[in-house]
Formats: sequence, C-alpha cells, structure tokens
Amino acid sequence: MLHARVKADVLKNVIDATSTLVDEAKFHISADGISLKAVDPAHVAMVELTIRKSAFEKFEADKMEIGIDMDKFKEVLKLAASDDIVDVTYDADNHRLVLKIGNLVRRMSLVDTSGMTDPKVPKLDLPCQVTVAASELERGIRASEAVSDHVALIADKDHFELLAEGDTDTVNLKLDKATLPELKTNERVKSLFSLDYFSNMVKAAKGSEGVHLNLGSDYPVRMEFDIAGGNGHVTYLLAPRIES
Repeated sequence: MLHARVKADVLKNVIDATSTLVDEAKFHISADGISLKAVDPAHVAMVELTIRKSAFEKFEADKMEIGIDMDKFKEVLKLAASDDIVDVTYDADNHRLVLKIGNLVRRMSLVDTSGMTDPKVPKLDLPCQVTVAASELERGIRASEAVSDHVALIADKDHFELLAEGDTDTVNLKLDKATLPELKTNERVKSLFSLDYFSNMVKAAKGSEGVHLNLGSDYPVRMEFDIAGGNGHVTYLLAPRIES
C-alpha cells in the first residue's frame, strides 16, 4: 500500500537527483519515507537518497520496492507547477503508480526490480571537509565547460579551488577559508573529475543551502546536500580521473 500527497517540487528534487546518473531506479518504501541507492551504468558515480515522511503533506505506506522509469516520471512532473500537489497511489492489481495532478491522472507502469541490486556504499576516510555555496560551484562549472571536459578540486588549510585546464585556456575559482562555511584539512589535496558528471551533480543541488564535499588526493569525492526543505538528503560519490 502506498498513498502520498506531496508538492511537485519535492518529487522534482528526488527525480532530478537520481536521473543524473540512472534511467531506472529501485525505490525502497517504508512507513518512514523513501530511499534508494543506485550506480550509473559506467560505475563511475553513485547516488544515495533518503526522503523522510515529513517531506509529504500525507504519507501512508507499507514496506515495498518499486522500480521507476525516470523519463516517464519527468514527463508527468513537467505538467505540474512547483507548488502543485501530486497524489501518488500504488495500484497493486496492475502494478502501476497512479499520479494525480488536479484533474489530470496518469497511470504509469513500473519497472521490474528483480534484476536491480542495491550497491554497497564504500567507507572512505577522506581527510578534507569543505562546504561551498551551490551557486559558487555552479558559476565555476559554467565557466569551466568552455575550456575543458574535466575539473580539478583542490584544497589546503587556507583555500578551496576549482580548476579547469584546456589546451590554451584555464578557469580558476579560488575561495578563501574566511568566505567558506567550512574548510577542514591538515594537508593539501587534489583530485581530477569528469566535468560532465560533476556538473550534473551540482545542478541537482541547486537551491540547497550548502554543498558538503569530502576530498582526498586521487580519491573519490563525496558530495552531500539537503533537499525538500531539509526533509531529504542526497549523497553522491564520484570516482576520480587519475592523471598520468
């Protein structure tokens, strides 16, 4: 059983954060809310997401798993304004989700989850913690897209830096510790990442108060931020590109 009423922008947060990496995902539903873990097909990045019951106007559910096609869900949400209320129910007889926005009803077939495994989240002891405004990261990424397809994240005890180097041009976003909500590290760290992946992750964090990054040298980056007014949380892991 599942019956939920929720603002469309909360669902958009969930789908945007997930669809950056996967076309289909297995959602775990319980009386407390919804969660998922998924890895992109290239095994470069991972997303872990939780959305608590408190994010919903109404939420009643039994423990269950459902597989969702991200593109289908996006199609429905394009029809809703951010403040529109979406009614979501599970039709067990036909294995479908029924989505109602105002007078509009969409009955959406679900994806078979039997072949979907839950990835294990690696435990990483990363030496650097930094919190950056999502708008700052977005600006650095927009500038970087014109010069390179990868970006370096660098930090020491005094600065955090985003650096993109192309054949002829470079982009550098350097933020002093005094301007950052958090910067903790006892060593200089630097890792290189695919700009395409990193950009999509930062776009999913748009509107969040701060993006928390955990970094090491040639280690994955762990990116975390809240969604749904603090009632949900997203964690990404992105593998580094090792420089030769």
